[in-house]
Amino acid sequence: MIPAAPLPMQHPAPRRWQALWREAVRDPRELLDLLGLGTLAAGISDAAAAQFPLRVPRGFVARMRHGDPADPLLRQVLPVLDEDTVVPGFGLDAVGDAASRRGGGLIHKYEGRALLVATGSCAVHCRYCFRRHYPYAEDTAAAAGWREAVALVADDPTLHEVILSGGDPLSLADHKLVELTDALRGIPHVRRLRIHTRLPIVLPERVEAGLLDWLRALPWPVTIVVHANHAREFDPAVDAALAALRSTGATLLNQAVLLRGVNDDVDALAELCERGHDAGVLPYYLHQLDRVAGAAHFEVPDGEALRLHAGLAARLPGYLVPRLVREIAGEPGKTPLRATTGRIADAE
Repeated sequence: MIPAAPLPMQHPAPRRWQALWREAVRDPRELLDLLGLGTLAAGISDAAAAQFPLRVPRGFVARMRHGDPADPLLRQVLPVLDEDTVVPGFGLDAVGDAASRRGGGLIHKYEGRALLVATGSCAVHCRYCFRRHYPYAEDTAAAAGWREAVALVADDPTLHEVILSGGDPLSLADHKLVELTDALRGIPHVRRLRIHTRLPIVLPERVEAGLLDWLRALPWPVTIVVHANHAREFDPAVDAALAALRSTGATLLNQAVLLRGVNDDVDALAELCERGHDAGVLPYYLHQLDRVAGAAHFEVPDGEALRLHAGLAARLPGYLVPRLVREIAGEPGKTPLRATTGRIADAE
């Protein structure tokens, strides 16, 4: 008898990112139950969750430590009672977006570059988000087929770089991204494109063939700035997504926020920088917290931030040390914190 040939191994088809997006956890109590932390439900702020709802992909939840109430990934997304405390100096527009809005979803703060609020949608709602109170319903670039935003860029020959932000621009369908960049192609003074996104970190399935084809076809040098605050946000799926993005020729950078209870020690920061580099991403900025209402419990004082950054610089080579900065409304660029004075330095 001729033995039967073994059946080929069957691999399940990969889930499309849109389905995974729709299946995100939206109930704080469900999130705690998934992590074996249901007894912490009394610490949830229903008011904060109503104002800025929980959203977190289940793949990101899977990276959280079961049974750990201090998990640094959980802390970034769980609405807690601390958010209800009104703290002087923390407001609705922490970085002066309102004064820099030019209409059509365009924000113009800094010389030579403008930011398009491409959409208000995000795959994850980070509790420290400086745009958690932004009026997305009345000001996104996608409205009216991008026409107003593109016209504003075309009318200003000093703008050499367009930054896609939001929300998260990669939450848009591929054909929408193509539509936008096709409209920008005809503007001769645009030389660079930058994309600020958290999706390759929290929902790496978003990085699929259509997105990569779009990136490869772009006529400008592309820089993709991802956002991870802790080394455990990286896993093999994230590594694969970042490698795919690099294969398009894009430069990959990471910006993080210094957050109390998440990454406010030298070990955590060093591990983040090294783990990101292992995944092909260079550290870019380490932001001091933007003072948005509801996020005061995340703040790390400037003196402590400077000590942490000095410890990081003493441990790692210079190319792995992000710049410690704060965004100050009205300044011409990000403002570095200087260890020489212990005070915020002049804007660069």
